[in-house]
Amino acid sequence: MTRVLVFSGTAEGRSISNMLHTGGVDVCVRVATEYGAATGGYAEGLVPEIGSCGGVEGICEKIVRESIGIVVDATHPYATKVSSHIREACSITGAECIRITRDGREPVGDDVVVVGSVAEAVEYLKGTTGRVLAATGSNDIDLYTSIPDYRERVVARVLSIPSSVLRCAEYGFEGRNLICGQGPFSEEANYATLRDIGARYLVTKDSGTVGGFDDKVRAARRAGATVVLVRRPEDPGITYDEAVAVLCGRFGIEPPASPVETGAARRSVTVVGIGVGRDGMTVRASRRVAGCDLLIGAPRMLESVEVGGRATLDEYRAEEVVSFLDSHPEYVSAAVLMSGDVGFYSGAKRLLERIDRDRYDVHVECGISSVVHLCSKLETSWQDAHLVSAHGKDCNLVGACRTHPKVFSLMTGDESVRSMCRSFIDHGLGDVTVSVGCDLGYPEERIHTGSPEEILGMPSFGPLCVSLITNPSPDTRCPLGIPDEEFIRGDAPMTKSEVRTLSVAKLKLSPDSVVYDVGAGTGSVSVEMALAVPLGTVYAVEREDVAADLIEENKRKFGTPNVTVVRGLAPEAMADLPAPTHAFIGGSAGNLRQIVECILAKNPDARIVINSVTMETMAETARVISELGLVEEEISCINVSKSRKLGGYHLMTAQNPVYIAVVRGR
Repeated sequence: MTRVLVFSGTAEGRSISNMLHTGGVDVCVRVATEYGAATGGYAEGLVPEIGSCGGVEGICEKIVRESIGIVVDATHPYATKVSSHIREACSITGAECIRITRDGREPVGDDVVVVGSVAEAVEYLKGTTGRVLAATGSNDIDLYTSIPDYRERVVARVLSIPSSVLRCAEYGFEGRNLICGQGPFSEEANYATLRDIGARYLVTKDSGTVGGFDDKVRAARRAGATVVLVRRPEDPGITYDEAVAVLCGRFGIEPPASPVETGAARRSVTVVGIGVGRDGMTVRASRRVAGCDLLIGAPRMLESVEVGGRATLDEYRAEEVVSFLDSHPEYVSAAVLMSGDVGFYSGAKRLLERIDRDRYDVHVECGISSVVHLCSKLETSWQDAHLVSAHGKDCNLVGACRTHPKVFSLMTGDESVRSMCRSFIDHGLGDVTVSVGCDLGYPEERIHTGSPEEILGMPSFGPLCVSLITNPSPDTRCPLGIPDEEFIRGDAPMTKSEVRTLSVAKLKLSPDSVVYDVGAGTGSVSVEMALAVPLGTVYAVEREDVAADLIEENKRKFGTPNVTVVRGLAPEAMADLPAPTHAFIGGSAGNLRQIVECILAKNPDARIVINSVTMETMAETARVISELGLVEEEISCINVSKSRKLGGYHLMTAQNPVYIAVVRGR
């Protein structure tokens, strides 16, 4: 059988080599550098040789010595010197040469300047001002030194290998003028780099979609930077798909089942929880990662694994990850690295919902979560902990810790820990015990335990922290039916306990409901609703400042920081509030219709309870229900009498009857 020599170092070369090797063809793979060999992704038993073969003479010698019949040139489109040597050697020896080319297309627009070489790009830049991102590699980096003030103007982005870094340093590119990394880079990563350095120009070569060229152009346009494009040299050859067809036909093998070869076969995506720290990954997850040719994740995730020269993508958003995978079929197996465990407040859920299972084989590998790690260090169980997250989101930790003996929470950083402790003190939870875990799994791991006041007196906790809060006496009572006398009252009107309990029950609240309390008075209804929606928010709308002040006092007394006091007259005061899921109207100041219209404009499905004490208000409620065509679920009249002692007797004293109307928009 004819022996094949593949000059690789690209995704196309790797894929062609694997296809031939798997098909039983005697194939030899050659890459120029150790970096190319370390990139990985080659089939088992296929070990690339390193080195350029020594020009035309060396390539000829190898072809003759090893009886090579076909030479596949899958080197980079701009590796013109190597390609020239390969063609000449094949011509001399009579070996068949198959050159694989990439599709190239020059973007059109006033923001693109096309030049013939890096030298021409430098000449163009000499007549401009503004910072430059030079993404043309290290081989031509010396040319940029002829630009006036190049150390101030030019930032080079090159491969993160010693030879590239040393060459750049030799010509004055180091520190803030040097960025090292492994492409292809996503649009967002390119955009962030351009914005970070304030680049007005991006110098790049047309590496095709495989090399991330389209992402670079889109990023430059978003950042308002001009693309200086070094035109691709003339490169006669055939496309990747054509090369696959030729080789499969020549050797009688089936095209491999991979999207990069057929456009329809399946690839694999492994979603990996890296656990805590740098050594928290399970053995099985590590094996999965080791077998992938593309690693995706935020910088901290990528730093936690051995990249080994493989392609990486600095990205964590599900939509961007899937978009990159779909548009880069040259990567057969990808690992998406997630912090901690994939099932604990992880981006894995959103990602898994968006991956097309008809195109990808999906695997999920769990990690060791921070709750497991912290509780093991504290020698306590986590099975009885209430799990929440205050990482980059609002979280009613006071409500959670008031009603649970043990609460674990992810935190955003130092200030979130301090804000939590201040809130505990303000809302009567100063006796809880707080344990804060910092940099878990890293050498600098620290765990601090104390009261909220003691935690506030400790030094910085850093950006990577979690907390475990224990409450020796949690309030596990039903939140409804707080006695009237427990509220701080003043002269503001207050919905009585029995009416309040029934009204809140009629709302049918969920733990995460968003509720308006219009005409909130002392805030008694707001407080009871807030206790019933620990994951939600209650907006207490009150026009009287004295009453609004009382709501703030009751909010602190009953530990309901999820009550937001909105001062002003409804409906104007409600204009900027988020859409409600429910609303309670206890007072309308004659604006009932406008209030209901405002609520339904934000959410036509909102469930509304309207209380009326006077006949006039009840008549107005009936009129609004009719005129707005509301869905009337029920109207009840509640009459409450409470006993009072007179000597040795009990007399029943009647309260005013209250009408309770339950309506929806549709």
